Amino acid sequence: MQLQTILNRVERYKSFVYKKVSWDETASRLTLRVFLDHRSNGRPVCSGCGRVRPGDDRLRERTWEFVPLWQIAVLFVYAPRRVDCPECGVVVERLPWGDGKFQQTTSYRWFLARWAKRVSWQEVAEIFHTSWDSVYRAVRYSVHWGIFHRELRDVVAIGVDEIQWRRGHHYLTLVYQIDGRVRRLLGVGQERTEKTLARFFDLLGDAIVPTLQYVCSDMWQPYLKVIRERAGEAVHVLDRYHIMASLNKAIDKIRTGEARRLTKDGYEPVLKHSRWCLLKRPAHLTAKQIVKLKELLQYNLQAVRAYLIREDFQRFWEYKQPYWAGRFLREWCTRTMRSKLEPMKDVARSLREHEELLLNGFRAKGEISSGIVEGFNNKAKLTMRKAYGFRSSEGIEIALYHQLGNLPEPQVTHRFC
Repeated sequence: MQLQTILNRVERYKSFVYKKVSWDETASRLTLRVFLDHRSNGRPVCSGCGRVRPGDDRLRERTWEFVPLWQIAVLFVYAPRRVDCPECGVVVERLPWGDGKFQQTTSYRWFLARWAKRVSWQEVAEIFHTSWDSVYRAVRYSVHWGIFHRELRDVVAIGVDEIQWRRGHHYLTLVYQIDGRVRRLLGVGQERTEKTLARFFDLLGDAIVPTLQYVCSDMWQPYLKVIRERAGEAVHVLDRYHIMASLNKAIDKIRTGEARRLTKDGYEPVLKHSRWCLLKRPAHLTAKQIVKLKELLQYNLQAVRAYLIREDFQRFWEYKQPYWAGRFLREWCTRTMRSKLEPMKDVARSLREHEELLLNGFRAKGEISSGIVEGFNNKAKLTMRKAYGFRSSEGIEIALYHQLGNLPEPQVTHRFC
């Protein structure tokens, strides 16, 4: 039944028929070879312009891998014809089951690409007795096809962030569509510079900027500058996650320095094992951490004061109107600047500088959330962990588009995966 399905598939290639079928039992893996030939009254099609042209001669036989039949390798065997085209010159004819010099049929490439979304590329190669490079080429083909055919209409909101993809300061700039219509990866760029984000707007700006209403990012200055210049009409919302992360970094810096001073001066090391007591939200503390936090709150420590300042700032997110949120922010920054805690004062200065962008989050009225961006970032990191790292930037870009791009696929009558 499965063999007949394959032969029926060949018959759908209108200008081609199968001559014979043979089984190769001498190889380490059982192989089914389907020998194809063109119809006697069929004329070849030019692979350049796509028009029917007169044939010239034939090349030697080539093989193309088709979707395996129960772990049995299936190969199409055919001797392509040369086409004498007055416009394109002498070229090889267009074949309906493959293109270019790929040794895989189009169906097999989509088969491997779909499986590569479920398990790692190396596992796909081992399961279907092929190479990692074959799986990579199949995924790259599907990504290029999807990017060429994707629609970019009605993009209302985008999120911009960066992730580290290699040891050292090697970053990727990621741009996501995060509105209610669809959530997907729109662009990937090397490093986190102005040129990287500007290149994204150069490529897709004409398609997305006219309908763009919201942009979400962190306080990285190169991003802020490009967004202000290229998407100035959109409401720019700062990422809540990174704001709270900057406060946590300030608390941790204060705690570390104070713990060293207490140890040096011979005082009791009360800040020992207190890092997560101060950094975690009260609702997420364990029983031991709650006890430790109550103990710390009895001391007049700089780390405790910084913790209380951070908890006081949490009230900022409870406001509904930009006016009252801005009033609270200014009062909080004034109190923080009097705290004599330099790391917290640095955060206060930064928030003062970006006050309008912070208040844009209230003007957006909850239309977008930075949590979507962070969720995508976690999936991107998972993609890299599954592959145990990528040696080239092209490989990581292809993998991220494949997993997060929500790219379209061609309509087919049967999906193998």
